[in-house]
Amino acid sequence: MKNDKVNRKIKYTKMVLKESFIRLLKSKDISRITITEICEEADINRATFYAHYKDQYDLLKQIEQELVDDINRYLANYSFHENGSESLQLMEQIFEYIKENSEVCSVLLSESGDKNFQREVLSIVQHQCITEWTRKNVNKDIAEYLYSYATNGSIGIIQRWLREGMDRSTMEMAELILKMTDQGLSAFV
Repeated sequence: MKNDKVNRKIKYTKMVLKESFIRLLKSKDISRITITEICEEADINRATFYAHYKDQYDLLKQIEQELVDDINRYLANYSFHENGSESLQLMEQIFEYIKENSEVCSVLLSESGDKNFQREVLSIVQHQCITEWTRKNVNKDIAEYLYSYATNGSIGIIQRWLREGMDRSTMEMAELILKMTDQGLSAFV
């Protein structure tokens, strides 16, 4: 029973530190954020911070790793070898996840976010997409170019959607990305 209470306390402390850090990242570059600021924002003392993290960069890496782990768990439940409705369902679920985690996603996926992290997130689905496209008789080299085009464009679309307050539904966004990937500009003219 005592262990459960300690675990809940640790989870709560980490959650408060992460939320405070994300709020600070919205207005400041990570290099200008101090541990003192994070602790004041979270109403946690510095010793408690250092019990969990080495510094603000370690905190950011742990937040990013949690997001990557979540995405991997999310994608593990889907098959990329199904029909188009499965792709639409998957894409909508990704947008739902982004919406549910909009605070952290708006910071991590922003134009000023960590590009290495963004590439890591994109590489999670790279193999599945390229395998699917080559199965549809697309040359592997062309599939890799197509993947680069689609993912970089998708990040731009996600960034705009987050900036504009997620003004369109997750289904609309999923359909938009899939139409653009599958049909290009001809889907809209």
